[in-house]
Amino acid sequence: MNISDIKIRKTISEGRLRAIVSITIEDTLAVHDIKIVQGDERLFVAMPSRKDENGVFRDIVHPISPAARQLVEDQILDAYSRYMAIREAEAV
Repeated sequence: MNISDIKIRKTISEGRLRAIVSITIEDTLAVHDIKIVQGDERLFVAMPSRKDENGVFRDIVHPISPAARQLVEDQILDAYSRYMAIREAEAV
């Protein structure tokens, strides 16, 4: 799987939510509303979800294997880290 583009759509400084991200996979499929969340130990990626009729949130799209999840998360968090470093450098 090739993630051909990652866009940091919005960053948030308050609360646990840090950013909203969109990715493009192999220049053919876009996935929007991926969240970067500050967990107790580290940042993690939460895939797009919606609440079902029982009030339970279910992922709309998600990686099938742990290896695919790790690949997606690593690339998104790396792009977020670079984006934030550029923003900090521009603020100085």
